[in-house]
Amino acid sequence: MNKYGLFFLALSVFSGCAISRPVANAWSRVTTPAITGGAAQSIGTYTAGCLKGAVALPQDGTGYQTMRLSRGRVYGHPDLIHFIEKLGQTSATERWGVLLIGDLGQPRGGPTLTGHRSHQTGLDVDIWYLLSQEAGARSLSLDERETWGAPSVLTVKSDAVDANRWSLANEKILEAAARMPEVERIFVNPGVKRQLCASRTAHDWLRKIRPWWGHDDHFHVRLKCPAGNSQCQGQELIPEGDGCDASLGWWFSAEAREQLASGKARKPAKAPALPEQCQAVLAH
Repeated sequence: MNKYGLFFLALSVFSGCAISRPVANAWSRVTTPAITGGAAQSIGTYTAGCLKGAVALPQDGTGYQTMRLSRGRVYGHPDLIHFIEKLGQTSATERWGVLLIGDLGQPRGGPTLTGHRSHQTGLDVDIWYLLSQEAGARSLSLDERETWGAPSVLTVKSDAVDANRWSLANEKILEAAARMPEVERIFVNPGVKRQLCASRTAHDWLRKIRPWWGHDDHFHVRLKCPAGNSQCQGQELIPEGDGCDASLGWWFSAEAREQLASGKARKPAKAPALPEQCQAVLAH
């Protein structure tokens, strides 16, 4: 299979179309984390796994506030919680703005009913590009957390970044996140990746910034499997280089656009089975 075939296979796995609704229903109904006698454990893969010993992200913290609380997707591995707190503290110290945090995962991980194919092992988080300046002095109301939108940073009907919605602070936040050693990769819209490649700043951190469809209103941070989590399965290695080569150009090619427009790229694939250990996580 060539690289484009691999891409579309990966896209079908990444999309939310393939989730088995009865299975997702079971995981979405659970409201408390699975108790563990030792360290928290991420089990399985990012797209087929679960989480034992999850921790809830506080709705407010230094440099961040959590959005869409009604979804109940505020849980993650302790490593993920620490990452968000560190990034928030950095953003506050540098006066970049208050991070608005979208989905982490469910109390025990597993597949969600809507919105995600990944976020199953407590190692993924969505962070809005929108930075709240006024929220620094107060806690957003529950209504604001539910009704505020995450605007796209692209111009209308274009893959170019809108200069009125993008700022140096967005770039600095991505760089700070990418430079944290626990980060595996960060998914951004191809237009955002191209914007970063065009920047005159150092490119040594861009390897972790990976182009992916969507992600025009938020970026998606994925952490590495934590130390001591032997049942956690990581991803393939990221290619060498900063990713600002011909491989990035393909995302803007006629072939890519035609495949996406035709819907062939989003054909659902059969969701992989969860690890056996996840049955015990769900049951207890």
